[in-house]
Amino acid sequence: MPISLATQLQFLCLVFVGGGIGAVARYGVSLAALSAFGPHFPWGTLAINVIGSLVMGVFAGWLMTRQAGSGSDAFRLFFMTGILGGFTTFSAFSLDAVVLWQRGATLAATGYVAASVAVSILALVAALAATRAMFAS
Repeated sequence: MPISLATQLQFLCLVFVGGGIGAVARYGVSLAALSAFGPHFPWGTLAINVIGSLVMGVFAGWLMTRQAGSGSDAFRLFFMTGILGGFTTFSAFSLDAVVLWQRGATLAATGYVAASVAVSILALVAALAATRAMFAS
């Protein structure tokens, strides 16, 4: 069944607003990490990617336990595409890795890439499994 233009515009607005919320949250976490740990390692971006992956796993697992419809499309677009899409920072991650590499911090760059990818994937898998188990009948 095709989605009406009004529904498509509503979904677009949900992603737009959610993305703004996520981007502001990302900026806040980045500032807090910079203030706490200094500029020598991108702790804020690492934390954002891991937290974003963990939360994505929880909500993906939760949505998988629900029936299709009943507002799940709107929620998914607002929260997962909008807020989490605006919050997670894989493009910033890529830039941070290259900057570390270009500074000659090869070991830090390699560790940063490995930790970001591995821990984020593990966080999502763990959250997805835990959420599925929690909501299983």
